[in-house]
Amino acid sequence: MRGSIWIKLAVLYLIFGICVGLFMSMTLKLQWGSAHAHVNLVGFATTAIFGVIYSLYPRAAINSLGKTHFWLHQLGVPVFLLSAFLVQVPGMLDTAHIFTYLGGGAFLLGNLLFIINAFKNINESNISRKSL
Repeated sequence: MRGSIWIKLAVLYLIFGICVGLFMSMTLKLQWGSAHAHVNLVGFATTAIFGVIYSLYPRAAINSLGKTHFWLHQLGVPVFLLSAFLVQVPGMLDTAHIFTYLGGGAFLLGNLLFIINAFKNINESNISRKSL
């Protein structure tokens, strides 16, 4: 998937992360701090970084590794982030762990595919000349 799609999705995580932070500030429910940090780091920052990289190296984004990475990330991250909130809900710890393993596992697998893709397909010869 194109880098611009990654970046647009990252912006949605940014908005959500800001809203969680504002909620925490207004209500003083600071137990959501870990979930807030994960939304900003895993949701916004990593998604945006992948978007920038795939914008610079569009061939890496459109190959099978890039497309599979996209879907593993976009399906895994929301499930993982849900688990970060569920750990704070009484009686939901076991469910939260299941979501952590499912979403975190998809996120991990996607990142491993990204690493393979980076070493295989990110090089000087396939940088987008429009990006320079």
